[in-house]
Amino acid sequence: MYNYKHQFETYPEEEIAMKVSVLGATGYAGAELLRILYNHPQAEVVHITSESHTGEKIADLYPHLRGCYDMVLESMKDIEAIGKDSDFVFIGLPHGHAMKVGKALEDLPVRIIDLGADYRFHDTSVYEAWYHVPHTHPDAKRVYGLAELYREEIRDAKIIGNAGCFTTASILALAPLARQHLIDVNTIIVDAKSGVSGAGRSPKQANHFPELYDNFRAYNVAHHRHTPEIEQAVTDLSGEATVINFTPHLVPMSRGILSTCYATLKEGVTPELVDAAFEKAYSKEFFIRLLGRGGYPSTKEVRGSNFCDIAWHIDERTHRVIVLSAIDNLVKGAAGQAVQNFNIACGFDEKMGLDFVPMYP
Repeated sequence: MYNYKHQFETYPEEEIAMKVSVLGATGYAGAELLRILYNHPQAEVVHITSESHTGEKIADLYPHLRGCYDMVLESMKDIEAIGKDSDFVFIGLPHGHAMKVGKALEDLPVRIIDLGADYRFHDTSVYEAWYHVPHTHPDAKRVYGLAELYREEIRDAKIIGNAGCFTTASILALAPLARQHLIDVNTIIVDAKSGVSGAGRSPKQANHFPELYDNFRAYNVAHHRHTPEIEQAVTDLSGEATVINFTPHLVPMSRGILSTCYATLKEGVTPELVDAAFEKAYSKEFFIRLLGRGGYPSTKEVRGSNFCDIAWHIDERTHRVIVLSAIDNLVKGAAGQAVQNFNIACGFDEKMGLDFVPMYP
C-alpha cells in the first residue's frame, strides 16, 4: 500500500499545482466543482468524465462554462490511468459507484474526495440498511469530510467522504450543543427545507415546473438517508447514542437549505451557556457566520457561497433551543465543502478558491 501520509508537506505552497479530476462532471455538484476549481490557483483540472455524455464538450452541456473549459468528457472505464495522472479525484457519482473507484485506486498515491454517501459511515452496515446496496469497500481508510469538525482527520486521509447537504447544515447547527453536553440528544428534531437542485439534474415529475411552482411539500418522512449521518455525527460529538427525527421539505427555488433544529436543553442550561458554546466552537471559523441569539439566517444571504449562517433562539416556556442554519446546498453542502477538504488535505489556506462573496439578490 502506498504511504501517502504527509506527501505534500515538504512543498512550498506557491510551487504546488495539484492535478485533479472530476468523475461525474455533468451533475449539478460536478459542474459546481468545475466552477469553483476554475478560480483555484493551485488546482489544475486534467480529466472530467461522464458515462452518458462521453465525447461531448462540457461547455455544450453547461453553457455557463463556455470560454472557461474547452474540455471533452471522457469515460472512466480506464480509471487507473486517470488515477495515475491525478493527485486528487473528486467523485460526483450516485451512491454505490464510488466504492468501485476507491478499490481500483487503493494502491495508487492519488487521494479521493467522494461527494456521495459511500464513504461517510464508520459502520458500513448502517450504509447498507439505509441505501440498500452492499458496501464493497468496508476496509477503506476513510474519514468523514465535514471540515470544521473533522479537520485533523482530513489532513492525512486517503479517502474523504464529503458530508451531505442537509447533514452539513444540521450537524453544524447542533455540534456546539452536543459537544458541550447542553442538550438531550434524543430529543432532537430537524426540519429542513431544500431547493430542487438537491434532487439532481435528471428530470422527475415531482420536480417538473408545474408540479413544483407555487408548491411546498415534505418528502421521505422518517426515512430520509441523511438521518443516520446526522445521528452518527451527534453521537461522535456528544459520546451518547443518538436517535433523531428528520423531516426534509422541497421548496420552489433552485439553491439553498434552511435547517431548523430543535432540542430540549438539559437542566440548568442558561441562554448564556448556549451563546458561549457557539462562540467557542465557531468564533474563529471563516466559513461559519454567527448571527447570534435571536438572529434569522436566510438562504439568499449565502447563495453561491461556502458560508454557513447560524442563529439560535431559546424557548424558555418549553426549555428548548431552536437553531437555524442556512447554506447553499451546491457549495457548502457539496462542491465548496469538497474544495475546502481538498485545501485542508493539501495544506493550503482553507479559504483558497472559496473566499467569494455570496450572490445577491
